[in-house]
Amino acid sequence: MTILSDEAILSALDLKELEIEPFYRDNLTPNGYDLTIDEVEIPSESKATAGSLVISPGKRFAVSTKERIGCGPNICAQLWLRTSWARKGIICSFGKIDSGFNGTLTLLGFNSSSKEVELKIGETFAQMVFEMMSGPAASLYSERSGNYQNQKGITWSK
Repeated sequence: MTILSDEAILSALDLKELEIEPFYRDNLTPNGYDLTIDEVEIPSESKATAGSLVISPGKRFAVSTKERIGCGPNICAQLWLRTSWARKGIICSFGKIDSGFNGTLTLLGFNSSSKEVELKIGETFAQMVFEMMSGPAASLYSERSGNYQNQKGITWSK
């Protein structure tokens, strides 16, 4: 697999092999794209779609991305927490964005620090690193399980 550079990402967008909507040029990095927070939820406690939400120590939470991502048959992506959040004690477990996926992303996190951490709507939270696969997938995400295909907003386990 080959990691896509900023220029390769722009080319993939132009060729409709990749979709990022809305696309913010300032979120483009040398080897990826930074995703922004659209909503934050602490299960069974509170949810924010504007402003911010404070995550107490020892609390798990979910973030939905503002961006809708669409990966073509030759592209998949890795997710990485921005290190500024890790330095504050946030830890996350991310999966891979499969070829054929389309929708917003639900990212799950945990505040492992002894201090509260404020998550603001519109802040960058994670980076996607796109990979060109060795060939098109024989069966896309949408044709397999597709459990989270076309999701919008925070989606808990199905």
